[in-house]
Amino acid sequence: MSTPAEAIREELMASNEEYRRLREQHTHYASQLNLLAAKNFLTEEEKVEEVRLKKLKLRAKDQMEMLVRQAQMVQ
Repeated sequence: MSTPAEAIREELMASNEEYRRLREQHTHYASQLNLLAAKNFLTEEEKVEEVRLKKLKLRAKDQMEMLVRQAQMVQ
């Protein structure tokens, strides 16, 4: 059984283009971070990229959660 927040996320995935775009970005950033994490050694450029990707991923997650909170207030 899903929680109310999970149900809202599922509804947003089905009906909200912005939420889907943010989710896609979040997934993309996560996969890029996984590629970097798989390396034994990161160059300085890769370390900078890792920090940048983490910030972008967090921003996307924060924006998705804001949409969930807004949807919760409407219900």
